[in-house]
Amino acid sequence: MHTVWKGAISFGLVHVPVKMFSATEDKDISMRLIHRACGGPIAYVRQCPTCKVDVQWDDIMKGYEYDKGRFVLFEKEELDQLSSDATKTIQIIDFVDLEEIDPIYFQKTYYLSPDQAGSNAYQLLLEAMRQSGRIGIAKISIRSKSSLAAIRVINNCLAMETIFYPDEIRPITQVPGLPEIVKVNDKELQMASMLIEQLSTPFEPEKYTDDYRTRLMDLIGKKIAGEDVHIAPAQQQTNVIDLMAALQASLEAVKTAPDTAADKPAKPKRKAKPKEKETVS
Repeated sequence: MHTVWKGAISFGLVHVPVKMFSATEDKDISMRLIHRACGGPIAYVRQCPTCKVDVQWDDIMKGYEYDKGRFVLFEKEELDQLSSDATKTIQIIDFVDLEEIDPIYFQKTYYLSPDQAGSNAYQLLLEAMRQSGRIGIAKISIRSKSSLAAIRVINNCLAMETIFYPDEIRPITQVPGLPEIVKVNDKELQMASMLIEQLSTPFEPEKYTDDYRTRLMDLIGKKIAGEDVHIAPAQQQTNVIDLMAALQASLEAVKTAPDTAADKPAKPKRKAKPKEKETVS
């Protein structure tokens, strides 16, 4: 794995030297933009529309547009100084329960490994967090981007999830068309609940695949081989839905599917929900 960051986890007066590695990889199939006339790939250049010349990196600085066409300018060194104290430290501020964090806050996952002579401190933090059942909420700066982060234990590894700041989450009140009062038909609700129960199963991530990527790679292979490819037109869908008929058909499809409820592993018994904690807004 390629090291993307080096620094230390800090909690109290304890420093744990760590290396950071990306825990995920983008499997999207990359495509270039091609000039239809000659078949050549399109190149992008950094060009100043005022001077009509290509601009080298050494001649580029950053600016904030505070008014239309008016900028305040910053040299790289000025911006680096703002985060110099935080760039090498993951500072744990609090320890909380993972269940208290809504998934909307999560961004990207990284693995953390012990660096240099920090193995003992790393193992101590890992085991203490494992036994507490808590995760750490920290602040970190990666590539000049300040972020909150959640530090947690995955097997014998510390992992870090960058998370959004609260003011980066758009309020639900901005979503158009939401019902003020939810009204549903009792019989439809009962059938929908039955369908959810029929489709409920333990989470097994390995059974989910990217069907689009599989079809695209198959299409790429056929085009490389010079095969004549025909794509069937998509069927038009109607917006008129008979909910009862759709629910009934869905239940019947689940019952007759090869992977029936009888074939599924027994569902784990649900634990009683703990008493809700009072929250302070």
